Amino acid sequence: MANVTSKKDVQHVQPSWATVPDPWADFRLVERLTLEMTQHYTHSLGKPSRFFVELENRRFMATRCPNCDRTYAPPRPLCPACHKITQWVELPGVGTVETFSILHFSPGSNPDVDALATPYVLAYVLLDGASTLFPHILVAPPESVSIGMRVRVDYRDEPVFHPLHLMRFVPLED
Repeated sequence: MANVTSKKDVQHVQPSWATVPDPWADFRLVERLTLEMTQHYTHSLGKPSRFFVELENRRFMATRCPNCDRTYAPPRPLCPACHKITQWVELPGVGTVETFSILHFSPGSNPDVDALATPYVLAYVLLDGASTLFPHILVAPPESVSIGMRVRVDYRDEPVFHPLHLMRFVPLED
């Protein structure tokens, strides 16, 4: 259901090129509407929803293509290379930082991200057994993060706004 509020504003518009009054002015009325819309909806995550459910169970799930054997984390219902339906597989939840960014402000994407102290690290991790990079928050001092660093999935127990924040990466202890 959407709530819509509007404001109607009718104006006479004199063309910028006109040097004399426009005899057609009454036919050039411009009606401008300003709309503000708020919408509430329920969205089903479909096949990736198992990924989020399993995060609550402290399991890191991905999908694997039975045809070309590529493993996708985050999971994908179809293989983008050959369009075959993928199958669920569990990954061990450890991997390597391939690249990273240090963020000095929050993009405001959701309350979980807004609550992070800045600066924080967004790491692109190649999980062991995966074919794709998984971008997510790495909880570590920014000056200690490096390409090639080994990390693991750390599962959270506290309530979160979005189920993706039930996990984060932390450095792998030797």
